[in-house]
Amino acid sequence: MDLRFVLDPDLTPELREQIVALWVDVTNAGGAVGFVAPVTADEVRPLATSTLDAVADGPDRLLAGYEGERLVAVLVIADNRFHLKTHWRVLKRVMVHPDTQGRGYGAALMREAERIARRLGLAALHVTVRDGLGLDRFYKRLGYREIGRLPAALRLSPTDARDEILMWLDLPTPT
Repeated sequence: MDLRFVLDPDLTPELREQIVALWVDVTNAGGAVGFVAPVTADEVRPLATSTLDAVADGPDRLLAGYEGERLVAVLVIADNRFHLKTHWRVLKRVMVHPDTQGRGYGAALMREAERIARRLGLAALHVTVRDGLGLDRFYKRLGYREIGRLPAALRLSPTDARDEILMWLDLPTPT
């Protein structure tokens, strides 16, 4: 696997546009990253901008995965912005380019996020998942467990409401 990770890359205008393009491609291929297909870059850009500004200004972190020089994977390690929750983080906008699916990049991205979290001394990671896509099975294979559901919390259309599945990974301190 030729995947290289960069934590907190320089958020140049070019990288920001690459992330928007990745976000559009992932969404339009059926990915559950905050939108319902079809979307355009103009629709994604405002949320991408606010997400990346929270990285640039802190306290969130961006993990980028590259195949050669091509951006193919990203996720945000989001701070909870609450002093009683400083011991864990939320992983948001977990994306792997659709044309690289099946190469193990998603699992590698999540393992790298776990490695970083352990290095930061975190006790746990949390991710939310849109029900109905089988994504919970992917996270369970990586050691995450379902800790709850918000019933019909995601309204994809007037006739399609999905549960939001809450997943949790404990990161015990090695003994």
